[in-house]
Amino acid sequence: MALTDTTVELEVTDAPLPKIEAELIAAPIFEDDETSVFAALDAGSGGELSRARTSREFTGETFEMFLAAVTADGWRARRIALIGAGRRQAFTTERLRQIAATIGLEARRRRVARLAFHVGDELSAAAAVQAAAEGLVLGGFDPGLYKTEPKTGAPAALQIQHERGADQVLRDAASRGRVLGESSNLARVLANEPSNMLTPRMLADRAVTLGLDAGLRVEVLDERAIDAHGMGLLLGVARGSAEPPRLIALHHEPAGAPDGPVLGLVGKGITFDTGGISLKPADGMERMKDDMAGGAAVICAMRAIARLGAPIRVVGVVPATENMPGGRAMKPGDLLRSASGKTVEVVNTDAEGRLILGDALWYARQHGATHLVDVATLTGACIVALGRAASGLFGGPEWWLDQVVATALAAGDRVWPMPLYDEYLDQLRSEIADVSNSGGRPAGAATAAMFVKQFAGDLPWAHIDIAGTAWADEAKPYQPKGATGVAVRTLAELPFTRDRWR
Repeated sequence: MALTDTTVELEVTDAPLPKIEAELIAAPIFEDDETSVFAALDAGSGGELSRARTSREFTGETFEMFLAAVTADGWRARRIALIGAGRRQAFTTERLRQIAATIGLEARRRRVARLAFHVGDELSAAAAVQAAAEGLVLGGFDPGLYKTEPKTGAPAALQIQHERGADQVLRDAASRGRVLGESSNLARVLANEPSNMLTPRMLADRAVTLGLDAGLRVEVLDERAIDAHGMGLLLGVARGSAEPPRLIALHHEPAGAPDGPVLGLVGKGITFDTGGISLKPADGMERMKDDMAGGAAVICAMRAIARLGAPIRVVGVVPATENMPGGRAMKPGDLLRSASGKTVEVVNTDAEGRLILGDALWYARQHGATHLVDVATLTGACIVALGRAASGLFGGPEWWLDQVVATALAAGDRVWPMPLYDEYLDQLRSEIADVSNSGGRPAGAATAAMFVKQFAGDLPWAHIDIAGTAWADEAKPYQPKGATGVAVRTLAELPFTRDRWR
């Protein structure tokens, strides 16, 4: 996928199923209840679908799939696909998004050029069409960008069939879903990149391309400018690498927007993490190319925010560097001074993400941020606590966390609130500095969040630890192995909830 890829056609139609020009028409089918579309599809298959239903070759179990040829006269499609939607009572927009992604992925594997997807009336029409559009676009993502002989091909044309398909509201919903799906896919492209193909400077170049193409104002600070701003935490992490660091700032400044609020988004951009002097084990270290998934989420969410025309000002900040064990690398016991003036004792050089977030949060505040969200693959401890089913959420006040939770769940990004008790700060006490950068193994995700909190000031702040959700270790029907693009849709939707902020 090119960084400005918008080549897929997507439309909403109310045309009858037999009149739809497509190689494949797909529809969700419930396990415990028949949808109204089943009879029409069954007629198109010459009764093959009802035969499969009766014989229980197809039951409607979630993500189960059954394909049949179109045999009826007058149909323009070649094949029909049924995708199991589970029980009707458990059907949600997130399930619909996953089902759409499942058929999108299957269509890519089968090199289907034109795919149509039926959306019924079980859910709110606009929300359903948006979710379907997101899913279909997400399903077209191909992780094998460097394969010399690609074995799949994403559809060039997508259609969403709905009885209200001529409604402009639904067309706008589909367009919104497409932008969010594309932006999530672009974040997956970035997070999948090998570290030699995405150094901090290369990440900055990609951010400039994406930002300018979307109409954002973009600034990139090189190592001299970072030093001039006194960002000792970012520079400290960068010292061990031959690759110089960058600080990327993307500004969404819509005409007529009020001075406040200003949403500040901060994403961790470690393009490769060896652990530094506190070296990681060799097993699985190749995965550390995705340690910039939080930064990718912020960059691509900013693209979506601009394209969707968010009504408030937003600044996205991504500190980008490698964490390497070179001769100049920071060492356990070193002292670093942050841009905010706080001093930090480095206890563990593998606790580097929180360091660069500290300087980046300061930078976002300097550029007027009144509400903050940071996203980072921060701690293995969060994976221990929540597995890969949800991201950890820390911060305050409670109303701000509630808003982030509601936005994330609607966007299909599970988050789970975690405690941030004052006692966790005790684990970060240092004899020589204001704070140490590690509190040890106990409550590792919470102490990491507590460290980051020291740089958020008294602003509403949310910290999302995506260490367990940024990467899929195993393929699922709707998600290939690799980068997931988590948090992009959450961050992109958040500015549109402004009327519920305090």
